[in-house]
Amino acid sequence: MMVSTRGRYALRVMIDMAEHSDGSYTAMRGIAQRQGISLKYMEKILPLLVSAKLVEGVHGKGGGYRLTREPKDYPVGEILRLTEGSLAPVACLECGAEACERTAECRTLPLWRKLDDMVNGYLDSVTLADLMKK
Repeated sequence: MMVSTRGRYALRVMIDMAEHSDGSYTAMRGIAQRQGISLKYMEKILPLLVSAKLVEGVHGKGGGYRLTREPKDYPVGEILRLTEGSLAPVACLECGAEACERTAECRTLPLWRKLDDMVNGYLDSVTLADLMKK
C-alpha cells in the first residue's frame, strides 16, 4: 500500500485547519500557502472532504473551511480511506471485491488479512489531534 499525494495532502490540510481554527472559517488560500499546496490541487481535495462532511465550507467574504468535529474525533484511517478508496494490501480484501475462487486454498490470505487488520487498526488509532502534537 502506498498513500497517494491526495491522501497525504488531505491530512496536511485537515491538520492545518485544526491548528489555525478558532471556530471560524479558514481561507483556502491561507491553507494552500502554509502547506505549499497549489490552489488547483486544493480545489480537488476540499470538495471531497466537504462531500464526506469531514469539513464544511462557506463561499464569499469571510468564508472558507472548517472542521465539523474536534480533532480527536477524526481517525486518520477515515481520512485515508476517503482519499485512497481502499487501504487493502491486496485486491481480494477490498470492500465489494468479488469472491476469489482460490479463497479456500489460498495460503497467503491469512497473511494479507492480518496485515490489513494491522494497518487499519493502527490508522484508526491515530487521530488528527495526535498528529498536531509536535
